[in-house]
Amino acid sequence: MITNVDENINKWLSQIQNEHKTAISVDCVIFGYDEENLKVLTIKSDMPPFDGKYSLVGDLVTSHETLGDAASRILKERTGLDSVILEQVQAFSTIDRHPLARVITIAYYSLIKIENHQLDLAYSSYAEWQDVACIGEMAFDHKEILDTCLSRLRSHLLEKPVGFSLLPKKFSLRQLQQLYEVVLDIKIDKRNFRRKLNSLGILVDINETQQDVTHRPAKLYTFDMEAYKAMGRKGFNLDM
Repeated sequence: MITNVDENINKWLSQIQNEHKTAISVDCVIFGYDEENLKVLTIKSDMPPFDGKYSLVGDLVTSHETLGDAASRILKERTGLDSVILEQVQAFSTIDRHPLARVITIAYYSLIKIENHQLDLAYSSYAEWQDVACIGEMAFDHKEILDTCLSRLRSHLLEKPVGFSLLPKKFSLRQLQQLYEVVLDIKIDKRNFRRKLNSLGILVDINETQQDVTHRPAKLYTFDMEAYKAMGRKGFNLDM
């Protein structure tokens, strides 16, 4: 005798296999900083009708992996990049966002220093860095995803020390200001910026200056790591 439980199970299986069949993908928005520009890692799409257009680094999630595992795998397979810390942003689920099927994608982002994460030569023909400011139309809805992740990055930069790891161990205040100006795409008043930095209580004057520079050597600083870690936990408000 078929029970109500059996009927419900059969109904759910039918819905999953037919009516509610949806694929899940992951798209990785990898921002790269080179001290002059903010870039994003792209690949060329080979799927009609987006052939030749820039797209983000992404692919489908398999049935045996988590979203985080998929993001790391896809990034490694497509670019050769490994050991990149990725932060989940949000899902994008517009019904017709993919031309072949119903695909919901989960966006992740990361900010890295380009010189510390060289692309694997085996993948160099697929992946390349593009200036964020020069990116126009992209494949799928990837421009919307890029813009959303860029907004999240800029918001986090004003609340957490997410970009400080891009600095050398000893750095000038100019280098720190340049990081903020490049990522936020704004010009910052030097005196106001330094006053706000000093109020955070994380900078340590190490009584050294830059060496082998063509301009006037600037004073060098490092971070008070205890204060730095506490700030990472509590956050701050560095409103520009």
